[in-house]
Amino acid sequence: MPTPTKRDTAAEERHYPPLVYTVEAADDGRTLRDVLRLRLGLSRRLLVRLKADEDALRVDGRPAKTWERVAGGSRIELRMQQESSDDILPQPMELDIVFEDDHLLVLNKPPGLVVHPTTGHYAGTLANGVMHYWLRRGERRRFRPVHRLDEDTSGLVVVAKDPYAHQQLAVQMEQGAVVKSYRAYVYGKPAADTGVIDAPIGRDPADPRRRTVRDDGAPSVTRYALARAYRCGASALDVRLGTGRTHQIRVHLSARGCPIIGDALYGDPRASHPALAEALAPYARRQALHAARLAFRHPVTGAPMELEAALPDDLRELERALSRLDAEAADGDPERK
Repeated sequence: MPTPTKRDTAAEERHYPPLVYTVEAADDGRTLRDVLRLRLGLSRRLLVRLKADEDALRVDGRPAKTWERVAGGSRIELRMQQESSDDILPQPMELDIVFEDDHLLVLNKPPGLVVHPTTGHYAGTLANGVMHYWLRRGERRRFRPVHRLDEDTSGLVVVAKDPYAHQQLAVQMEQGAVVKSYRAYVYGKPAADTGVIDAPIGRDPADPRRRTVRDDGAPSVTRYALARAYRCGASALDVRLGTGRTHQIRVHLSARGCPIIGDALYGDPRASHPALAEALAPYARRQALHAARLAFRHPVTGAPMELEAALPDDLRELERALSRLDAEAADGDPERK
């Protein structure tokens, strides 16, 4: 894996700190392009960008071209040119930073916050807050979220701070090497305490906002494990994504008869759980879904990363309400008397 280093001269201010890689003996005589692709995993797109920048590549301290052959033990320096999301308005915002280094920024997103500006959400997004944070630190970066969360889903979001880190994490996502785990609070209880929901998901022809399980949809896999069953008629589930479709967890759990508490788009519990829905109404202000854990390899060092985000206050409040209702249900159970 390449080694991150600090910027060494003022002339390199327009580039991010270089990544350094020492050529292995087995690669003696290979072209620089082949080494970059085979050992560092650079995509064709990034190689094209590097070739267009005469200061992007150096071998043993001198500027180099991708077609040159390199010797074992040579020192390759890879410099990515700085970019900035100038179309995103920097706005001061309190950020809950879980992890940060030269290549990654991992945040615990609160509910009710859109990740990236979209139609109708040009300001007040997580991206606006991150751009202000970088501007205040004197960093020129482009906002590159590796994945996204729904507006009303809380939890971990990974932002790559340079093109190489973004590309490497995108590859891990495609390979299924990024493990994303969620905590969900649902109405009802799954038939089995653990299971895999393997059901294709596509657009709902009746409502463009919704997704639904349909035979011609994209392959979608969700794994779950029962964390707690409440006697009042609800459950806490630990959920892990096998794929990353839009609204996947919400669609799959609803299709299994366990809609997420507070999810107005994919479940109306007034029909199946009217009393419970009424009791939980003060605590169900958004879908009770939280991206609690992430595991992946660091895109530059290769070190294993395991990050966690504690439940936000509103879900802790919901948890306490469910525990109270559970205790009340237990008191009314004749088998407990």
